[in-house]
Amino acid sequence: MTMAKTYNHGVAWEEAFGVTQGYSVNGNIYISGQFSHDMQGAFVGEGDIEAQTRQTLENLDRVLAGFGVARSNIAEMEVFLTNPQEHFEQFIVLYKEYVGDHRPAATLVGVSGLAFPHQLIEIRAVAHTD
Repeated sequence: MTMAKTYNHGVAWEEAFGVTQGYSVNGNIYISGQFSHDMQGAFVGEGDIEAQTRQTLENLDRVLAGFGVARSNIAEMEVFLTNPQEHFEQFIVLYKEYVGDHRPAATLVGVSGLAFPHQLIEIRAVAHTD
């Protein structure tokens, strides 16, 4: 029997958009794109790539914790970054600080825009429970 488990941050827009922040099935955790909102759903860090990246990674940690796993369980990360020529180096410093010695597979995609007007970064991930 396959057992699926979901995790949500508990902010109002999750229901409005019809998404779950994380979905776990058969030992795999699929994490929806995280961005820089606080736990009340307010946007954090307008115009500040460092503040947005830190909040986004905190939100990613929150989803991982919701499934009882750590950063070292991340198998793959996909990063969407607006204006990568401007934000790439600063992001990489924060990314390396976040992953430490763990080296998940990763892709960084430069995009012209994201779902919210002031959003500079979004990160989705796949992790495992074992």
